Amino acid sequence: MGKIMPNRLDRGFYKYQAEFEAKALEVLRSGWYILGHEVESFEKEFADYLGAKHCVGLASGLDALWIAFRVLGIGRGDEVIVQGNTYIASVMGITMNGATPIFVEPDEYFNIDAAKIESKITDKTKAILVVHLYGQASNMSPILEICKKYNLRLVEDCAQSHGAKYNGQQTGTFGDIGCFSFYPSKNLGAFGDAGAIITNSDKIAIDTKIFRNYGSEKRYYNKVVGANSRLDEIQAGLLRVRLKHLDELAQEKEKICGRYLSELNNKKFVLPKVRDGATHIWHQFVIRSKYRDELIKFLDDHDIGTIIHYPIPPHLSEAYKYLNVKEGTLPITEEYAKTVLSIPLYNGMTKEEQDYIIRVMNEF
Repeated sequence: MGKIMPNRLDRGFYKYQAEFEAKALEVLRSGWYILGHEVESFEKEFADYLGAKHCVGLASGLDALWIAFRVLGIGRGDEVIVQGNTYIASVMGITMNGATPIFVEPDEYFNIDAAKIESKITDKTKAILVVHLYGQASNMSPILEICKKYNLRLVEDCAQSHGAKYNGQQTGTFGDIGCFSFYPSKNLGAFGDAGAIITNSDKIAIDTKIFRNYGSEKRYYNKVVGANSRLDEIQAGLLRVRLKHLDELAQEKEKICGRYLSELNNKKFVLPKVRDGATHIWHQFVIRSKYRDELIKFLDDHDIGTIIHYPIPPHLSEAYKYLNVKEGTLPITEEYAKTVLSIPLYNGMTKEEQDYIIRVMNEF
C-alpha cells in the first residue's frame, strides 16, 4: 500500500483525466489565454451553482480577501472582527488594507463563536469576516442580526467551504462578499493558484472587475490604482470541469468521513462535530488530542501522514507581533492550535486505505 499521504491530488486528476486533458488542449489551441470565454463561463457557472448574482475570477484566495476589503473601502483606522483560529491569510486580507483585526474565540465547531462577537464591537468596527473553517458552514443567523443591528459589512472566507450550506443557503452568499480560493488542495481545486469573489451587488462586481485588471475598465484608461489579479483561462477551464463533478466529489468525502465518525472510537482523541442546520463538505477531517505529538509519531511509524491546521494562531505569529495580542489572550484558539490534527482525506481514497487508518488510529 505504501505510505498514506494526508492528501493526494493525483487521484482526483486521474478520475477525470480525459476531461481535464481535453479542456487544457482546447484552451491552449484557442489562442486566448487571459480574460476570455473560459473565465466568463466559469464565473457564470459558479455564481449559478451558489445561487449568487456575480462571480469575479481572481488570481488567488488571498487576493479575493484583500481586494474584498479594498473595494468595500475598509482601511486604516477601521477594525474587522475575525476568529482567532483561522489560517493567517484571512487576517492578511484585513491588514494588507491597513485595518486592524479584532480576534474572537471559536466555538466547538471550529468556527467563530457568534455569542462572543458583540462584546468586541467598537465605534471603529466596520465589518465581520466569517471563516467557514475546514468546510463547515458557520452559525450565520446571529451574525446576520449583529451586522444589521450595528450596520456592519459582512465578508465570508469560503476558501474551504465550496458548496457548504447553512439552513439550505450556500456559504459565500450571506454577506456583501464571499471570498473563494481554488488552491489545488481545495474541494473545488484548480491546478495552480486561483480565486474568486461572489457578490449580489452590481457595484461590487464592477469595482472588482476594474480593480483586478490594473484598475482599468477599458484598456489603458485607468480609473483607480488597481492590481493584476486575474483568473487565467486554463485554470478557469479546468475549474469548469471539476465544478461539474463537485457534488459527486463532496459525496465521496462525506462517505469517508461518515466512516471515520462512526468507526473511530479511541478516547485518546476527540472527533469533529457538525452543527444542526449546517452542512460540512469536509475539506479537512480535524480531530483533537492532548497526545498529539505521540499520535503523529505513532501514525508516522505506521506510514500514515498527518498535517496540523494550524500550529501557530495568527495572533502569536511573528508577522503579527505588532498587534501586541499576548499569549493567553485567546485560550480556546491557543488550545486548538496545540491539539488539532488533520488525518488523511482525499478523493480516490481506497477502502483498504480507510480500513487501515481506522484500525491503526483505534490501536493508538
